[in-house]
Amino acid sequence: MKKFLIILVFGSQFIIAENERLNHVPNIKLKMINGEKIQLYDFFNEGPLLVDFWATWCAPCKKEMIHLDRFHRTYTDRGFNVLTINQDTPRSLSKVKSYVRSKKFTFHVAIDPNQQISKKLNAVLLPTTILVNREGKVLWRHQGYILGDEVEIEEQILHALKSDSLSVSLSVQDSLSVTPSTE
Repeated sequence: MKKFLIILVFGSQFIIAENERLNHVPNIKLKMINGEKIQLYDFFNEGPLLVDFWATWCAPCKKEMIHLDRFHRTYTDRGFNVLTINQDTPRSLSKVKSYVRSKKFTFHVAIDPNQQISKKLNAVLLPTTILVNREGKVLWRHQGYILGDEVEIEEQILHALKSDSLSVSLSVQDSLSVTPSTE
């Protein structure tokens, strides 16, 4: 019985740690398409972030990216950002840059040629879309893309923006509230 309890305790700790890993994104160092290095949490300053893993050879990724760019353009003034993380090989970097430039995408593009970031965020299929709040908590995760998924993605974005603005207004109210003096 003792062995069972020990296994249960250690096993549950592993499950809790794994669940935490999947529910919060780590502050990963990113290499942007322009060569700049930036921390993932730098994107959380303004509000929710949609992280999307893609590759130039992935047809569903390319279809989804058109909508992601539209969401980025539409909601960026409300603090929302889109960060796409490319999974192509290092030899394909010029192809990635050319593709992004030709489509005139306005969202942020990072590269992950060795799939280190995708492994940390458990992105096993392409595209994998992860919506994260400003604290790094995963709000929603979606793998794959078929026509019509953009409706659900936008609904999730709007929900995140609504929750974020409520959270921000509550914290502003908290910081403005005056505590009566006990003197």
